[in-house]
Amino acid sequence: MNSPVSENEKNVIRPIQYRDLEAIEQLTTGVTDADSNSCSTTFDRQLQQVKRWYWLFKFLSWFPNPYQYAFCVYVVGQIQQIRGLIKIAPFNRTRSTWRVERVLVDAETPQLKNIPVMSELGSGLLRHCFEAIWEARTWVLEVNIHHKSTLALYRQNGFQPLAQLTYWAIAPELLQELAKHEPDVPNLLPVSNADAQLLYQLDTVSMPPLVRQVFDRHIQDFKTGVLRSFLGNVQQWFNHTEVVSGYVFEPQRKAAIGYFKLRLCRDGSTSHEAELTVHPAYTFLYPELLAQMARVVQELPPQSLQLASADYQPEREEYLEQLGAERIEHTLLMSRSVWHKLREAKPLEGLQLSDVLQGLQPARTPIPSRMTWLKSLSKTPQVALKAETAHPVSTSPQALLKEKKLPSESSETRIRD
Repeated sequence: MNSPVSENEKNVIRPIQYRDLEAIEQLTTGVTDADSNSCSTTFDRQLQQVKRWYWLFKFLSWFPNPYQYAFCVYVVGQIQQIRGLIKIAPFNRTRSTWRVERVLVDAETPQLKNIPVMSELGSGLLRHCFEAIWEARTWVLEVNIHHKSTLALYRQNGFQPLAQLTYWAIAPELLQELAKHEPDVPNLLPVSNADAQLLYQLDTVSMPPLVRQVFDRHIQDFKTGVLRSFLGNVQQWFNHTEVVSGYVFEPQRKAAIGYFKLRLCRDGSTSHEAELTVHPAYTFLYPELLAQMARVVQELPPQSLQLASADYQPEREEYLEQLGAERIEHTLLMSRSVWHKLREAKPLEGLQLSDVLQGLQPARTPIPSRMTWLKSLSKTPQVALKAETAHPVSTSPQALLKEKKLPSESSETRIRD
């Protein structure tokens, strides 16, 4: 599907093709050091993998599978030159929320009508994704707070701040100190598909309602299928990585109160990454779970451990500051909703008043309900009683005689007159 950008017919948006990989690689190398962050590093690493296994990714994108949207990229071209790209991916298993992972625009592209290149091409790429992905009701993204131009682009296209994220790096020396502590987690269990309900409840209670609504996660998001598990093991073998996860079970409440997931680099080329989720009522688990992760990391070449914290997790940020962890990046989590307008079956302009009145008529004759009949019966004696009290009737003999005499007297008076 091709679509023009703004008013310039030369700019065309289309899905990525194999011949675009070289141009995209040159485009990514032109990014300055000020704009480089963890997202760009991850994108460069994915680009190298796609260059080697492009036809495999292309084949997997043709039918539903866990890696169908592993490299979903749209490019904008101008006179057979790549001027920008956007990378998107589904955020949850139901694909109701999608994530904008990267928007990249060539700064050497000539401007159109004094409009900044980032605003013109970037907005066109975002609008194309909003229109092309019909199943997406919400879009989320993450942007570094120091990237003013990218932040302005997202705000211009309707994205609003959702949360602030801080990325931390724990040095290998600190990990060695943490490993000396014996973690007090007696109910630490490995993660399996049978624990998806517990992990879903923990994830739900650990975030604010607005973030929970945007993420829209379900129980199936915490399950791993056979095919996904197999492909994940193959990818770990090629990338020399390993994934270790576990959760803390509370037997009295029968709930998960802590969870961690480690992505370990076995060859020491990159840093280790960790995902940590702790129940807000059990913040004492932070040092225990970090000590457990530090013990796992000690078996591999020394590397720093990276993890994130949100502004709605003050206990985690306070503990990491006391520990001496280093802040390496500060990002802003943003979101926006998309509601696609559906076309009416009949145009409203040609709708007549008779059609409106006919549509308002009941489909069948209304039948009184049993409750209405009972209420009518209960009100009947009360109405009769009120009528009697309002107009009392005397049945005494004297009253009857007076009533009989009154007409005769009136007739006599009329004759005399």
